[in-house]
Amino acid sequence: MAGRREGTIDPLAAAAGLADKCLVPVAGRPMIAHVLTALAAAPSIGRIIVSINDPALSDAVPEARALIATGKLVAVRARHNLVDSLFAAIAGAPFPVLVTTGDNVLLTPDAIAAIDRGAAHCSVAVAFTRRDSVLAAHPDGQRRFYRFRDDAYSNCNAYWIGTPSALAAAEVFRSGGQFAKHPWRIVRAFGLYNLIAFRFGLGTLAGAFGRFSRRFGFPIRPIILEDGTAAIDVDNGRTLAVAEAIIADRAACDTTPHARGAAPGA
Repeated sequence: MAGRREGTIDPLAAAAGLADKCLVPVAGRPMIAHVLTALAAAPSIGRIIVSINDPALSDAVPEARALIATGKLVAVRARHNLVDSLFAAIAGAPFPVLVTTGDNVLLTPDAIAAIDRGAAHCSVAVAFTRRDSVLAAHPDGQRRFYRFRDDAYSNCNAYWIGTPSALAAAEVFRSGGQFAKHPWRIVRAFGLYNLIAFRFGLGTLAGAFGRFSRRFGFPIRPIILEDGTAAIDVDNGRTLAVAEAIIADRAACDTTPHARGAAPGA
């Protein structure tokens, strides 16, 4: 999901002189290029579908052009809202489907594999990571967390949909998904008790998803990823700097003798 709301330009995009946030440079590459690289390297991922306002923009991303040439990537024009954009993108696609965002630049093939394992035998799964994991990855990685009785969590912008019928869960985002700013959307989607539970941190994360499952009529499961970087997407200048620092650290690790396969101490 790499579209933007019509009539608006993201501040990061505006600062970079671009119309679309997904093209903003992150560590020298368009933001979405990092996401495409992770998806293309994940064995479980078949076709990659990018929902974007102007599909021709993919021509500006070398990674996208290469994947389009091999038939692995298709760019689809985004619709007027999040849900219709999702439905248009995955029309005719085989299930299960993994949905993520164009700013999820720290996504890795290992995280995708962990989602696949955790999502087995459920209709919908949502990836989270614990607060301590996020802060261990970077102390400024996230500032807001969902607090529950058992722990505090951050969403990883990765959603696993197992069957076409489970798409009913996506309907709760038709009005934009801005739950924090419009709490009555939570009431309509999840019920008043769940709103209170989220607001005051009552119960556990697993308990909350058990209630969601009963409300929607199919199993919805939270998947807890160990990798705290999975919850750090690029939303502003702060998280852009954090993501670039983590990408630099990963690159440094990849160039060490041990990472290249040499014997320790070589």
